[in-house]
Amino acid sequence: MHLGVNVPNFGPGTDPGILRGWARTVEGLGYDLLMVSDHVAVTPDVAGKYPEPFYEPFTTLSWLAGTTDGIRLGTTVLVLPYRHPLLVARMAANLDDLSGGRFVLGVGVGWARQEFETLGVPFERRGRLTDEHLGTIRAAWDAEAGHRGRRIPVWVGGNGDAGRRRAVRHGDAWHPLRLTIDALHDGLDRMKAIADEQQRPVPAFAPRIALRLTPEPITTTGRLAGEGTVEQVLADLDRLRLLGAATVVLDTFAGDPEETRRPEVAWQALATVIAHHRAPRTEQP
Repeated sequence: MHLGVNVPNFGPGTDPGILRGWARTVEGLGYDLLMVSDHVAVTPDVAGKYPEPFYEPFTTLSWLAGTTDGIRLGTTVLVLPYRHPLLVARMAANLDDLSGGRFVLGVGVGWARQEFETLGVPFERRGRLTDEHLGTIRAAWDAEAGHRGRRIPVWVGGNGDAGRRRAVRHGDAWHPLRLTIDALHDGLDRMKAIADEQQRPVPAFAPRIALRLTPEPITTTGRLAGEGTVEQVLADLDRLRLLGAATVVLDTFAGDPEETRRPEVAWQALATVIAHHRAPRTEQP
């Protein structure tokens, strides 16, 4: 099972030097994948959670491709209705070529109604637009398949049935975000049922989970996967591996934009988790 990191490409503490530091730290620690998120117009509904500066994902990842060596690069998630699908197909293909085949396109429908309005995209049609755009992107890539010689993985986000259906129809992986272990287990069962209904293969499983280390165990109901002591987080990763996760992306951002001024805290948590994850496990009697 591979491990990735969702890097905050937004917030008051984020600048080119910090982004470069994130990339070098994550790759240096031995993580397999670095991902960033997406907003175009930082409208009030977006700014309340992810304030400016907000670095555009394709631009950011293209730059980071030149400062890294082998780590994969991706979006978690690109809001697909915000851009023309042929533009997305071109930018994704170019980024994949320029990075040596390291790109993963994670996509979603989006949630920020004011941002949709500012961009002139109908919020109510975002699901249908996402499906249409995915079909157009796939067709554009298929037309160039002989030239490119490789396939860009598409991870489809969405924690509900609509996202799971979209992942079965269009995705290489289902990419749910920040759920409990039980919800991920139930979601996988539901996705397998949807795949059977559609007579399609079950896509891979690549969840993005929280990473919040605590000195004492979290015992309350509703604990997100990745929250708690190191032992709880490692147990979550083991359960996800047994559930068939091909990649798990760790998200250290807990919601306070001031966290972006102190990336060293997140870096230490990532170092702790991967060191323990790699360490040999002893069998309990």
